[in-house]
Amino acid sequence: MPESGPTTQGQTTHGPIPTPRAETANPAAPPPTAAPPKAPPTTARRVGLLVTLVLGGLTALPPLSMDMYLPALPEVTQSLRSPAATVQLTLTACLAGMALGQLVVGPMSDKWGRRRPLLIGMVVYVIATAACALAPNVGLLVSFRLLQGLAGAAGIVIARAVVRDLYDGVEMARFFSTLMLISGVAPVVAPLIGAQILRITDWRGVFHVLTVVGVLLTLVVWKWLHETLPPARRHDGGVGSALRTMRGLLADRVFTGYMLSGGFAFAALFAYISASPFVVQEIYGASPQTFSLLFGINSVGLVAVGQINGKLLVGRVSLDKALATGLAVITLAAAALLVMTSGALGDVGLVPIAAGLFVLMSAMGLAMPNTNAQALMRTPHAAGSASALLGTCSFLVGAIASPLVGIAGEHTAVPMAVVQLVCALAAVACFLGLCRPWQRTGTPAGPPTMGR
Repeated sequence: MPESGPTTQGQTTHGPIPTPRAETANPAAPPPTAAPPKAPPTTARRVGLLVTLVLGGLTALPPLSMDMYLPALPEVTQSLRSPAATVQLTLTACLAGMALGQLVVGPMSDKWGRRRPLLIGMVVYVIATAACALAPNVGLLVSFRLLQGLAGAAGIVIARAVVRDLYDGVEMARFFSTLMLISGVAPVVAPLIGAQILRITDWRGVFHVLTVVGVLLTLVVWKWLHETLPPARRHDGGVGSALRTMRGLLADRVFTGYMLSGGFAFAALFAYISASPFVVQEIYGASPQTFSLLFGINSVGLVAVGQINGKLLVGRVSLDKALATGLAVITLAAAALLVMTSGALGDVGLVPIAAGLFVLMSAMGLAMPNTNAQALMRTPHAAGSASALLGTCSFLVGAIASPLVGIAGEHTAVPMAVVQLVCALAAVACFLGLCRPWQRTGTPAGPPTMGR
């Protein structure tokens, strides 16, 4: 397993392999006689912005695939004559596909580089999305959504791995917050777009639009995203080597703690995503446009807090303290939602419920980028595999949480609040029990000691 050299924090270079690690991949090589010419600052900024936009588009694809479809869920139940719990399996299937696909694509990207697996995944995503638009029944729709998720996993896992190739430490945490700003636009506009599509066509039109988005993003990746993992840092092993690498990562207690904390926090978020169309529209009688507006406001809160994390907190407050604050606020918001939805305070109406969901969503801006950064900081030797484990954990736990929110039917929001609170408490328990940040205060981040 080749070791990477030291990382230049925050540096992005241009050319076919824009990675600051490539120059130090061979420690035995003689030093160069002269330093290579530096790119002009304006060129470096342009390239850095371009990479940021491409990675932002890749991380925006999952919320586009999920959230643009949300306002159509009640219509799908009528169109395909299926109960709500069955239609919610279309969300679960896509989420499970994204989880399992990352386990395959992550190690592939460590072996063959980032670019080739990503392009293959994007092409399959386009085909599967087009098939969703033609599905004649809910069974085939679930199957095509599973394939869509399997292929879409390439964008998620490789985007995180590319960030790990290019950045380290505090700069990596800042970049994840920047990605949250870009990808956060997707959940803001996706339900609004979905609701407007439903005004002129049916739910199948949503998948037609997603197909076009997939084609455009595939062309952008092919044209502008260059390879970031040079051959000297790739892994030559097959499936057995990938499994050993993942086993070694899971043996690192702290990495596993961040992985599980992020996974359970994401499950609390996805409980909201899968339940909110029915809670807001069916229980509280809001229109698809009102639901889309509330969903967009919540997404703005998540993006805003993510930017506060990246621009103001990172470098001034430890990542663990910011993460702990986010998990605490998520837990308190979930507890408040349970009290309100259970009727303990009477019929509270939509506004207090929307306020509680806004607080919960906003706090994700502290939890999600910091769990990713802290986990990936420990894994410079296998960023693709580590990214795959992070994504798989999040999406699998989210896939399990999704059908539970509708277990008591379409006329109560209590299951949503219960799932959110249980997931939040589990995230806190993993953070305190496995990460144990008080034991590492003042300790610089470095390669993990497996099993520590």
